[in-house]
Amino acid sequence: MTKSLSIFLGLRYVRSRNGNGFSSFISASSTIGIALGVMVLIIVLSAMNGFERALAQHLLSVIPHGELIAINTPIDNWQKHVAKVQQHPQVVSAAPVIKLTGMMQHGSELKAVEVRGVDVKLEQQVSTIADYMVAGSWQAIAESENTENPVVGVVVGSGVAKKLQLELGDSLQLLLSNVIAQKNNNQASAKFPIPVKHQVKVVGIFKFGGTIVDNSVYLSLAHAEKMVNLEKGQVQGIRIKVANVFQAPEVVRDVAYRFDNYVAIHDWTRTQGHIFNDIQLVRLVMFIVLVLVIAVASFNIVSTLIMAVNEKKGDIAILKTMGAETPVIMATFMFQGLVNGVVGCLVGAMLGIVISLNLTEIVVAIETLFNVKVLSGDIYFIDFLPTHLRQADVITTVVTALLMSLLATIYPAWQATKVEPAQVLGQM
Repeated sequence: MTKSLSIFLGLRYVRSRNGNGFSSFISASSTIGIALGVMVLIIVLSAMNGFERALAQHLLSVIPHGELIAINTPIDNWQKHVAKVQQHPQVVSAAPVIKLTGMMQHGSELKAVEVRGVDVKLEQQVSTIADYMVAGSWQAIAESENTENPVVGVVVGSGVAKKLQLELGDSLQLLLSNVIAQKNNNQASAKFPIPVKHQVKVVGIFKFGGTIVDNSVYLSLAHAEKMVNLEKGQVQGIRIKVANVFQAPEVVRDVAYRFDNYVAIHDWTRTQGHIFNDIQLVRLVMFIVLVLVIAVASFNIVSTLIMAVNEKKGDIAILKTMGAETPVIMATFMFQGLVNGVVGCLVGAMLGIVISLNLTEIVVAIETLFNVKVLSGDIYFIDFLPTHLRQADVITTVVTALLMSLLATIYPAWQATKVEPAQVLGQM
């Protein structure tokens, strides 16, 4: 009975408030503020979720999740080690690699590059680089390995091709330090070694986005072995793809502890972890800022209820003389104020969900309309604004806004219970 009376009186006061211009304005502003805060917070969290998913599914599909690089001696019989690594329950696949750094020269142009000698088939199990070929073929780097006069075919990033003005089929020189070959042969020299020149041919160009394409070059594992004087079956490291990219550091470390060789442990968080940290930082900052916005809008309810209490002092006095208890009076005004929070949360949540589900298309339309680009593929690893709506984010946002709205109603409602019937009725 008490709850029914409080709800009835609260709804009645909400309807009667619409006739008061200033009170209605304050009430509407608090509702709109809560709705905007909830809507924007849901949109921002969805965008951050989208970036996190794009990092895991897009960027980390090209970059290996982890690498085990030999320190003292090369890894012998890499086939056995790859098979052993793949026995780990959290490892999806593994592939051999020989890592080199050098320079590429085409005409008068020079470019520092990171060269990766890979097994053409196994590399596609740890990286989707072959899906981003814009010219030539990924398999072409291994097609001439067994010919009498093999041509060292390379696949280069679009940034390298642009810098060196390369096209498919162009020949150029790859300059590698002789220190690598001497080290593998257990030789040492105090003199500055002369770079070793290798003639290579562009058989493919890939374009991905971001800085990955600016210095990446791939060639076959067999050719890389010859360049660094390794024996057949020897490699410098093993590349690993794990089931959960966010558990990669723990998984790679566990695999390394079971490895036979003394290896250096690398995972994607060392090279790309700053992107994930930036996403989490922006998520946290935006959540705090927008929660404060919701808090400011929610506490506008305080002003609305204080004015309502002053206007309804006569009603409160009559209710008290009729035997209304303190919980009834307090619940009445708390319910009246909570209506603003509920309406704002519902409107904001619905708008936030609709916009979040269509955020990518909305941004594309804005880019087309104003001829601007929000994200450039030359700088970032994606050229669109991703979105991923999570039910937990919506629930957390709505519950937070409702709690703030509820807290904002407590003080004015408590003040309503302090009204003295004798004083109020004596002045009427």
